[in-house]
Amino acid sequence: MSVRVVAIVPARMAARRLPGKPLLDIGGRPMVVRVVERAARARRVDRVVVATPDAAILDAVRSFGFEAVPTRADHPSGSDRVAEAAGILGLPDEAVVLNVQGDEPLLDPATVDAVAGAFFADPAVRVATAAAPLDPAEAADPARVKVVVDARGDALYFSRAPIPAGGPHRLHVGVYGFRLAALRRFTALPRGRLERAERLEQLRLLEHGVPIRVVRVDAPGRSVDTPGDLERVRARFTSRSDPA
Repeated sequence: MSVRVVAIVPARMAARRLPGKPLLDIGGRPMVVRVVERAARARRVDRVVVATPDAAILDAVRSFGFEAVPTRADHPSGSDRVAEAAGILGLPDEAVVLNVQGDEPLLDPATVDAVAGAFFADPAVRVATAAAPLDPAEAADPARVKVVVDARGDALYFSRAPIPAGGPHRLHVGVYGFRLAALRRFTALPRGRLERAERLEQLRLLEHGVPIRVVRVDAPGRSVDTPGDLERVRARFTSRSDPA
C-alpha cells in the first residue's frame, strides 16, 4: 500500500505574543489560509487539514474551501493537537503526518516536500524535520531555534541558545514529520525538563531516545511572532498576488 502524506496545520487564537494570529489578514486572506495554500503546493502532500479548538478558525478555513477539524483546547503543543486530529481523521497506520506550523505564510512548499521525502528515502526514519543555514548575526536571537546534528544527520540537540559555540549555525525550520506510530508515542511521553526549559516540543522525543532526522533546505522560512514580522510579511503580499 502506498504511503499517504497528510499535512496538518495546528492553529489557535490564544497565541501569547500575537493574539488571534491565525486570522490576521495577509493580502486579503487569513494567515492560516495562506499557510494551507502553500502546504497544498507540495508535491508529496496528499491532503491538508487545519486542526483548531476555535470556531472562528474553523469557519474561516472552510469558507475558503479547505478542510478543518475541531480539537480540544488544552494541548501542550502543536504536535499534540496534530495527533488528536490524525485520530479524528482515521488515518491509516502507514501514513506520514506532517505538522506544518500555522504562522509561516511564506513557507516554501519545497521544504514540506523535503521533510516528507525523508521517510521515502529511509524506511528507518520515524520523525523528521528541516534546517537551513542561519545568518551569524541572528544566532543570538532566542526566537531563531538552532539545531546541531550527528554524522548521520540526526538531531543531537535543539536550543534557543547559539549552538554550537562558534558556529556554523543551522536554523530549525518548523515542519515536523512523523510516522503515525511515532506521533502516537510522542503524545504518550511525559514532557521532560529540557522541553519545559527551552519551550521546544521536539526535545520531548530526544529526551526519550527517539531520533529525529534533520534534512537540509535552502529556504530558512520566517514565522510571524511580532508586529514587525507581520508587517514584513504583509509587504510581500497584495490582494491580487502571492509571492512564490
